[in-house]
Amino acid sequence: MVITIELNKRQERILQIVKDDGPITGEHIADRLNLTRATLRPDLAILTMSGYLDARPRVGYFYTGKTGAQLLTDKIKKLLVKDYKSIPVVVNESVSVYDAIVTMFLEDVGTLFVVDEKSLLVGVLSRKDLLRASIGKQELTSIPVNIIMTRMPNVTMCEQNDLILDVAGKLIDKQIDALPVIKETDKGFEVVGRITKTNITKAFVALAGEELL
Repeated sequence: MVITIELNKRQERILQIVKDDGPITGEHIADRLNLTRATLRPDLAILTMSGYLDARPRVGYFYTGKTGAQLLTDKIKKLLVKDYKSIPVVVNESVSVYDAIVTMFLEDVGTLFVVDEKSLLVGVLSRKDLLRASIGKQELTSIPVNIIMTRMPNVTMCEQNDLILDVAGKLIDKQIDALPVIKETDKGFEVVGRITKTNITKAFVALAGEELL
């Protein structure tokens, strides 16, 4: 379901005027509605910020030709990872499976990122990895996580300037819950954040909330 802003009758009338006669100045729109420019200013600001109208200095307002659904899609396509990432939870590759399970429980996350002594990404641990390792009679305190983790280069990653929409596609395609947000260095990949299904859901909910304003 696509959520769009609810326009009042005056805003709908302004849109129709601009559609019919644009580009048109704010003064001319005000004259058509028998209103002052100051009275009209909030409506023009809302319509412009929402993307229904565009404005050019010394030219006036013109209709963008986009529907509410198209405007919302445009906004979704501009959401970046860096604006919605959260703090990563990392463990060293030498820690035991038992300690990793404790860390996952205490931090209340579904994915741990494994780093080496240089704090560079070497693997990823999911709930499924730890559950699989817990089945059986192994001594979990003596098994290092680098035995059971998904290793580089088989780790799906993203960068801070990647689009949220692209990351969502990766999560669905790979059927995973989170990606490490990385910064590439000369020595390897540094983990600077994480992006999860929850982060993406919050981004879309926040955007929908803006559309309702």
